[in-house]
Amino acid sequence: MTDIADRLEALETRVAFQDHTIDELNATITAQWRQIDMLTRKLGTIVEQVRSGVHIADPSSEPPPPHY
Repeated sequence: MTDIADRLEALETRVAFQDHTIDELNATITAQWRQIDMLTRKLGTIVEQVRSGVHIADPSSEPPPPHY
């Protein structure tokens, strides 16, 4: 009988660990999707700025860095 109880306890422990891991993975994926959504919106804004002709600084008009 203790063999079955030990096996059941081992299974319950494994399931609890897996549930914890699944919760952590879900939180990570949710955070990544939020970041992807934010980056997608920022990229869309940049694309619109480029398409609308917003002036982007010409690198040749900027002074050289101090090490030149």
